[in-house]
Amino acid sequence: MKKIKFTLFSLRDLLVAFGPMLLVLCIIVGAAYYLVDPAPDRVIELSAGPENSSYQRFAKLYATELAKNKVTLHINPSQGSQENLQKISDPDSAIQVGFVRSGSTETQAAEDKGLVSLGSLFYEPIWIFYRSTKEFYTISDLKGKRVNLGAEGNGMHRIFSQILNVNNMQESDVQILRLNDVDATKAFLGDKMDVVVLSAASDSPLVQQLLQTPGVRLFDFVQAEAYTRRFPFLSSVVLPRGIVDIGLDIPSRDYHLIAPTATLVAHESLHPALTGLLLQAARKIHSKADWFSDQGEFPSDKYTEIPVATEAEKFYKNGPPMLQRYMSFWMANFFDRMWVVLITAGALLLPLSKVIPPLYVWRIRSRIYRWYGQLRIVEQWIDEADENSPLQRLEKQLQHLDDIEEKVNNTSLPLSYMEELYHLRSHIRFVRERLQERMKGVEVV
Repeated sequence: MKKIKFTLFSLRDLLVAFGPMLLVLCIIVGAAYYLVDPAPDRVIELSAGPENSSYQRFAKLYATELAKNKVTLHINPSQGSQENLQKISDPDSAIQVGFVRSGSTETQAAEDKGLVSLGSLFYEPIWIFYRSTKEFYTISDLKGKRVNLGAEGNGMHRIFSQILNVNNMQESDVQILRLNDVDATKAFLGDKMDVVVLSAASDSPLVQQLLQTPGVRLFDFVQAEAYTRRFPFLSSVVLPRGIVDIGLDIPSRDYHLIAPTATLVAHESLHPALTGLLLQAARKIHSKADWFSDQGEFPSDKYTEIPVATEAEKFYKNGPPMLQRYMSFWMANFFDRMWVVLITAGALLLPLSKVIPPLYVWRIRSRIYRWYGQLRIVEQWIDEADENSPLQRLEKQLQHLDDIEEKVNNTSLPLSYMEELYHLRSHIRFVRERLQERMKGVEVV
């Protein structure tokens, strides 16, 4: 025996009534999702630095943070800052982001190439290590020395040339070598060069090694403040006494250093949402205190000659976007991109919401009203029948009524419409009684 499921409303009829409208709405939202404002890529190409460098180490930390939001960071090795700058500037390159040392370009040149800064990340002091029986007090003491500036593409050549220039020196006054930092350090410790120049964060293994090597001296930029006045991209920092090893008192005094900052640079074509995501990762990675910076000093929109991206300015002023504070990156990005479409859809739903309920009611009641049409046909036949009508035709109409009643009894309706169903069943009974009365008259005749 078939059981009828009793419900407060008909889900099927509700879907039929609302379905077309919801389908159109989904098509509009779906089309807008891809056309109105393209979604950000799920892959970012970043140019980092040589293996075992600070740039490479930080790039891996960024990759870990971005992976939490299902964004993949492809790390592309390079020789350093200058090569990263060239790759980001190249319109044929897939590289979108990279670490660039401040002072690597000019403001106008950066604007012309479509470069934007996402902020400074950490101090990258210039470490000048040398071997000598006497201490060097000025850069002019480097005359005639074999000086290594790192591999081509690391960006140190430009800054060192500027340092030489303000000291009334030419590049020809020193013998410039371009070995990579690891090979240069080995050569330096093997007395195959006189001076090695590094620009690296304080956690660099090479810096740590050289600071603790007996006989190796660190150049003290006693004129550091003057350098920062000449070159706005430089900052004056102090390496505190004993910071390397307090017990061994290394170093044995404070050293003044000049420091460009490592900057996260992107091409202006980078999606704004990815800019915000990178900055959130930067805040987690670089906000801690180190040898030269205070807690929360980085990332910063200062210390860079490259124009700061609009999205980055908003981040430094207001923090992460409001929606991303309470929901996942992709969900927040969806609502951020689609709010205009969603508001428009809401405006359309308001008038349609007044049309849909009557349509739903009509669909439910149509299951009842359709049988009233059949019932009326039987009644018309009864009215036209007379005492000469064949009994067989009357019995056929009675069978028709039985079929109608059976189908009505198997009709499923929400509970709120059951009253109308019972009315229909009483009307069927009424028509059957009339038909049976007519059949008695025919039998008597």
